[in-house]
Amino acid sequence: MVTEFTASEAVVFPGMGPSRFADVGKFMVINPYARRLVAEADERLGHSLVDAFRDTEGDYSRPAQVSFLVNCVALARWAQGELGAKPEVVVGPSFGGKALAAHSGALSFSDAVWMTSEFARCLDEFFETEFADIVTHSFVRTPQDVLAALFAEMDELGYWHDVSCHIDHDFHMVSLSRDNLEWFQQKLRRGGGMSLYTMHPPMHVSAFGPLREKIRTEVFDRLEFRDPTLPVVNDQDGAILTTGEQVRDMLLDGIVNTVRWPDAVATLKRLGVAKVHVAGQDSLFGRVAVTNKNFQVVPCDPKLALAPRKRTAA
Repeated sequence: MVTEFTASEAVVFPGMGPSRFADVGKFMVINPYARRLVAEADERLGHSLVDAFRDTEGDYSRPAQVSFLVNCVALARWAQGELGAKPEVVVGPSFGGKALAAHSGALSFSDAVWMTSEFARCLDEFFETEFADIVTHSFVRTPQDVLAALFAEMDELGYWHDVSCHIDHDFHMVSLSRDNLEWFQQKLRRGGGMSLYTMHPPMHVSAFGPLREKIRTEVFDRLEFRDPTLPVVNDQDGAILTTGEQVRDMLLDGIVNTVRWPDAVATLKRLGVAKVHVAGQDSLFGRVAVTNKNFQVVPCDPKLALAPRKRTAA
């Protein structure tokens, strides 16, 4: 049983959106925090991460995913070193859990790099033959009652679906067949909803048990998870985690469980958190209403880290 504690600041590692070299390449080669971590990643991977990221197509390629991890951890360290951030608890919704594992000490940074690369390999291999028609679609302005009625209609028609992320009271991500996507978008519009983007590979789907097992046996069973130095908030249910085994299970369970961001926010609020530093490129978790109405949000992204900073005179 975890003893309750209080915390005033948290670090949030965001989920991964489309990541392009043109947006972050300069940060990776100029920022000193990033440069050090890129060098560590190069050593573990056995090749230049920057070169691979620049030369590999795809917003979610293996180099893109490893680069996102590197940049998130670098920005968290930059926030502590340059902005005076003092996080007492950490949360990493969706992909952010990988950066969380590294920053909290549950994994060594080198192991987190390898895990992220191998995790991405498993995704590529799995979706080449399994669930190739499934995508994850994000949308806003759709309250729970409207969505429940839409799901009931899908059930009647035999249209498979699963909620991948609950971001806010009217903001969700749903996984479904690509064949039914246009129908789903039309229904959303008629109900006042607004579609945002569609991603592949899909994630956080209850039917992905075989993928969880593949990643467990090929990746996680080769890693040593340690107890984190910072308490961790589970992005799936808001539970507080303090052991390496719990962090390991959270990362694996994220393959098949829905991300429930309001539950994580509720835990942070209960602990007394007033300020969150969002470490990484973020167009979602640090911007939604449920986050902004509860905390002072400090974005820590590559653009901010590269901007000249005013120095206070002595």
